[in-house]
Amino acid sequence: MAGASSALQSTRELGKATRDAFGRALESLGADNPSIVVVDADVNNSTRTEWFGKKCPERFFNIGIAESNLVGIAAGLAASGKTSVIASFAAFIMCNAYDQLRMSVAYPGLNVKVVGSHAGISIGEDGASQMGIEDVALACALPGFVVIVPADDLSTQAATAAMLQYNGPVYLRVGRPEVPRVYAGNTAPFEIGKANLLRDGSDLTIVADGLMVAPALDAAETLAGAGITARVLDMHTVKPLDRGALEAAARETGALVVAEEHLAHGGLGSVVAMTLAESHPIPIRFVNLGDQFGESGAPEALLAKYGLTAANVALAARAVIAAKK
Repeated sequence: MAGASSALQSTRELGKATRDAFGRALESLGADNPSIVVVDADVNNSTRTEWFGKKCPERFFNIGIAESNLVGIAAGLAASGKTSVIASFAAFIMCNAYDQLRMSVAYPGLNVKVVGSHAGISIGEDGASQMGIEDVALACALPGFVVIVPADDLSTQAATAAMLQYNGPVYLRVGRPEVPRVYAGNTAPFEIGKANLLRDGSDLTIVADGLMVAPALDAAETLAGAGITARVLDMHTVKPLDRGALEAAARETGALVVAEEHLAHGGLGSVVAMTLAESHPIPIRFVNLGDQFGESGAPEALLAKYGLTAANVALAARAVIAAKK
């Protein structure tokens, strides 16, 4: 895809935006499953649910800019036996409608699939008010919710299929920009709660999700040139976490770096640290947004300014290796 805009500088093949992959998967899978209904809050051209709406208009409902009502309607449909899919910007659906998600979806454990699009600072010029940077923490705090953050378009396609097959509430995080391909071929391996080993190594493990998986792999390649072997785990499911893969990595490599496009508190890094503190404490370093809002700017410039780069992952890797000696 020469000339396409990407949020990341990488030599990897550029794939579609994860929001586009979600939209196409929903369009295809939803057409074959009459129990699936989709409810959108007047951003269907951005979340890509419009593609399902055009194919299955009788099962598509645009309720306007009203996220709390969006959740309530979807919960009612799920309570009557439907598989409800709701989509909006991550900042809107998780922040504006959190009480409804808590009481109308999580508490009764309804089969509602919540898709937060345009997540992270990679949304770019739209600025801080529309950047979902706390969404993973909020979703993880909802009892019974599965939380998924796929790395590229192929893994998003597979994640969407798994989400629709799963019986219960799910949060799926997708993004606006085109991102480098992490997986080859036409499909990606995906199982809820099971991390994918993308590269093996013995000196440390880099655990990443979403947009940061490609920089994790790029960092591992840079480190290999200096004789440092890094294991790379795509921890696409933040909840439930793959404890087995994580604990094995801790035992076998003795040091971790966690990379995510999210605030420091409550995201993948927090879940990883909590898990290993209980079972196998080791040195860990974190690459994330820290404790700050983003700003308006070009996606690549923002990722560079806030340190969400392969170079920063490699620096964290060298620091954590030094800490374990």
